Amino acid sequence: MPRIQLREVAQARCGDKGNKVNIGLFAPDEEYYEIFKEKVTSEKVKSHFEGLVNGEVIRYELPNIHAFNFVCMDALDGGGSASIRVDNLGKCFSSNLLRFEIEVPDALMEKRNHHEVNPSGL
Repeated sequence: MPRIQLREVAQARCGDKGNKVNIGLFAPDEEYYEIFKEKVTSEKVKSHFEGLVNGEVIRYELPNIHAFNFVCMDALDGGGSASIRVDNLGKCFSSNLLRFEIEVPDALMEKRNHHEVNPSGL
């Protein structure tokens, strides 16, 4: 199975409030949503942000829009006014999450590559 970074197929948005980061991850369709559901878990996201997220990572599933919401606790070294980090804002976390790597089935990659070469699907 090929490995890809989420950025190759997904979109993400995030923000921060106090010492928490909220990351929305959007799959392009139901097939990728199911793969993300299996492979982008709270535990793996926490591990991906090792050294940045010190608290719990809670994942909320939004299947109707093929999305997930990750709430990362104790993620900003106390928050904007308390931290001495050079870049302590949560907005950078979505770009970082999009570097997360997953394996995808060959058939799904072939389908994606075919669509990129022939966007009309013909």
